[in-house]
Amino acid sequence: MELGDILESKINRSDYKILIVDDVTSNVLLLKILLTNEKFQICTASNGHQCVEVARSEHPDLILLDVMMPELNGFDTAVILKKDPLTADIPIIFLTALNSPSDLVHGFQVGAHDFLTKPFNKEELIMRVMHQISLVAAKRYIIEQNEKLKRIISNRDKMYSVIAHDLRSPMASIRMVLNLCVNVVTPDMVGEEIFGLLDKANRESEETHDLLDNLLKWTKSQTGRLEVAYQNLELDDIVPGVVDIFTMIAEMKKIKLQYIPSEEHLKVRADNDMMKTVVRNFISNAIKFTPEGKGIEVYYKKSGEFAKISVRDHGVGIAPERIDTLFHKGETTYGTGGEEGSGLGLQLCADFARKNGGDVMVESTLGEGSTFSFLVPLLKEEA
Repeated sequence: MELGDILESKINRSDYKILIVDDVTSNVLLLKILLTNEKFQICTASNGHQCVEVARSEHPDLILLDVMMPELNGFDTAVILKKDPLTADIPIIFLTALNSPSDLVHGFQVGAHDFLTKPFNKEELIMRVMHQISLVAAKRYIIEQNEKLKRIISNRDKMYSVIAHDLRSPMASIRMVLNLCVNVVTPDMVGEEIFGLLDKANRESEETHDLLDNLLKWTKSQTGRLEVAYQNLELDDIVPGVVDIFTMIAEMKKIKLQYIPSEEHLKVRADNDMMKTVVRNFISNAIKFTPEGKGIEVYYKKSGEFAKISVRDHGVGIAPERIDTLFHKGETTYGTGGEEGSGLGLQLCADFARKNGGDVMVESTLGEGSTFSFLVPLLKEEA
């Protein structure tokens, strides 16, 4: 069953108002009786000028408009109605004895939704009126559902923001304490089992903190509360610092994380925090999907009018059928150590790169590794 059929069966006709316009009083009375018996609200007008005034004040859901009227005929009245934002969306059924193709074409050109040829019978009248009212009801339903969906999305984003904001600070404290414990405690001091639990808790605290940070930034970005703060930045001042943060995390998994300096010393025009977030997520993912004993390289180079910043791992690689959906699917994935990923980080990377006028890309060979890269515009003097 289609939407229109569902709505028609549920339409409360008394909720809909019809404006009847005809200069012949007997025609107005007849239509009023027929439609009042069908439970519709009715208002009337006897000429084109009065029709425009009543339509503006009463806001009817449908207008039955006679064509042949003195002073201002139905076609000219329709032109006025369609030019006024208050009445432009009201559907019009023309009442006319004219039935030539040229008259019908002209009627549709000036805004007709349907025609009812005089003399008409009750069944045809009700059928054509109900068709238009069903369309009005469908439009109302869609608008209501859109508003409901907007409220749901708004409430969801607020919830995400509150969760991320309120949890990130205590999570940062837990992360710091666990990092300290893992660095000062040895298996000999607490035993292999306890040390293993501490190590696991430390890694999970890192992942949880990063997830909350990404969630907060993603929510702000989606709700328009995260603006791009453009700055002139040197990549040598940004990329090595992010790599340093992850060096210890990589060493704990026996992975060699290496920054390969560039001879080009490129400068870019971008948001400092957004750039660091992209690099951080790329490195975090590379560590997650790289087995012990392997390496990760971070480097950048010039690519046309952009700087291309890349993180290359020698890990598990990505199946070809998954590459096209990586940056927008948001699926859960698992690293070589069982680390769970939400997929949100890569969505955020794509969003931030594009907000800065660049883009993201990935090259991968299953079983050999992957290279995640993003482009950021060079300063004009560098391009």
